[in-house]
Amino acid sequence: MKTYSYTETKDTRSGFGAGLTELGRTNPNVVALCADLTGSLKMNDFEQENPDRFFQVGIAEANMMGIAAGLTIGGKIPFTGTFANFSTGRVYDQIRQSIVYSGKNVKICASHAGLTLGEDGATHQILEDIGLMKMLPGMVVINPCDFNQTKAATLAIADYKGPVYLRFGRPKVPVFTPENQPFEIGKALKMTEGYDVTIAATGHLVWEALEASKILHDKGISAEVINFHTIKPLDDKALLKSTAKTGCVVSAEEHNYFGGLGESIARVLTSNRPVPQEFVATNDTFGESGTPAQLMAKYGLNSITIVEKALKAIQRKG
Repeated sequence: MKTYSYTETKDTRSGFGAGLTELGRTNPNVVALCADLTGSLKMNDFEQENPDRFFQVGIAEANMMGIAAGLTIGGKIPFTGTFANFSTGRVYDQIRQSIVYSGKNVKICASHAGLTLGEDGATHQILEDIGLMKMLPGMVVINPCDFNQTKAATLAIADYKGPVYLRFGRPKVPVFTPENQPFEIGKALKMTEGYDVTIAATGHLVWEALEASKILHDKGISAEVINFHTIKPLDDKALLKSTAKTGCVVSAEEHNYFGGLGESIARVLTSNRPVPQEFVATNDTFGESGTPAQLMAKYGLNSITIVEKALKAIQRKG
């Protein structure tokens, strides 16, 4: 069984900052806009190195999206930055009408997603943003798992022509993917080979899925862990190939089970080859205040719950 380890933890928002800084040095068409959260989004280095390509719009997120759409007309590649709640829910109309409807080349980069925003509570957390974004025609939705993958994704979306939603987080999490691993939009990554159950995970839940696979291995169960860093377009082939072998699947995400990765997986399975599926996600609820670790434990977004769901999915195979 392939195992993963780590020597350091970093927040995924810093991976975005590192990627944006590199783009500032290599791609003169990249511009950045921020809604008064430069430090939180780790956009400081880009701003310092490219003051003429950085726009601080203040707490005016809707205006930021309109400006970003306009900048694409001149050939620029705008990266917008604010919290995920303000990047999606607050500005949905502007994204839909000004960016996605006309296919503008805007990269909507959203930090502090999910429960792990932590102590700021439900008004700042968002657990429905993936659903909001994936339902927009032509929108790409990406949710990387660690610092290295977030940096790679940031670099990759600059080369993609069209609107992208890039989601990342606040807490420090294990860095376990290779530093220079290429990022291919829409191409899932098989992390471990398995035969009894597929664990399809995204974002912070990828590490938890890997930890769950170790626990399952000790129980004599072989789990195949797949990192679905791109939720739209979903890698249907990777999913169907894996579930044809394992016969069941657990989807794991830091998001409401309505509208998230799990629903996308269910759609693919129902349309092709149905197998038992269990969901690890929040259950149609808002979040609350607490440390990221406390919240992930309370809402069952961890390896313990993934193991429980895997055992249930296997039992349902009959």
